[in-house]
Amino acid sequence: MTTLRYVDHLRDLVGEVDVLFSDIWGVVHNGVAAFPEACAALRTARDQGRTVVMITNAPRPADSVQRQLRQFGVPDDCYDAIVSSGDLTRHYVADHPGQSVFWLGPQRDNSIYRGLDTVLTPLDQADYIICTGPFDDETECAEDYRGMMEQALARRLTLVCANPDIVVERGDRLIYCAGAIAELYREIGGEVIFYGKPHLPIYQRAAAIAESLRGAPTSPARVLAIGDSVRTDLIGAQSFGVECLFVTRGIHAEAFNGSGQVDAATAKQLFGEPPLALTRDLRW
Repeated sequence: MTTLRYVDHLRDLVGEVDVLFSDIWGVVHNGVAAFPEACAALRTARDQGRTVVMITNAPRPADSVQRQLRQFGVPDDCYDAIVSSGDLTRHYVADHPGQSVFWLGPQRDNSIYRGLDTVLTPLDQADYIICTGPFDDETECAEDYRGMMEQALARRLTLVCANPDIVVERGDRLIYCAGAIAELYREIGGEVIFYGKPHLPIYQRAAAIAESLRGAPTSPARVLAIGDSVRTDLIGAQSFGVECLFVTRGIHAEAFNGSGQVDAATAKQLFGEPPLALTRDLRW
């Protein structure tokens, strides 16, 4: 494995970068409040002519994500566009008219069905499952749904995962997401369709939006992804063929022991193929 590179500032990496694909949760906020320096860094990148596309595994439409960002104190002027796994999931629902859906997720995610002619039914009557997370992510984990997933498997239902994250930060805690349930279903033999990072459709959508905003496609060599998850942000960026700046204070913070740095053995186990660079917090 090559030597890990640590940087303190985003400006040290973006001299030849035109487009930034930035994760949201764990990079610009922690589920409770915005990180002001991270927001300022992205705003400065935009002020210098770069395009910032937020890529999120939030199981809600982009406009709902924007409203939440405003509530947390993330200003509109630090990004150009938002691409959400919720929007991609909505396309799946729209492409399957007349089919009934068992929705597994909290009521706060109901905007994923806004404007769609969706028929929600019990599990034993559904044609497929949409999973946006546990019903109660404050108290539940994937294992609480093993029985339900075994029932779904018996009916050979497809599960559409609207948020491939396993966990996210909420303040100083880690909360289980739809990805944890989806992985359980896949482990017992169920069919799962994932929308969001690290899967290519969300990156392809982000690239198309950046191309529209800039008026021309951008070479992958001039795109930098930013994120705090190995499983979603780093692997997703590498699969799409772009470099990644890895934020260490996010969901893998324990591996870095609060210092923002890690020994070579731990890094090899954590990363496999390392990111372009690591930084504790996103700042200009």
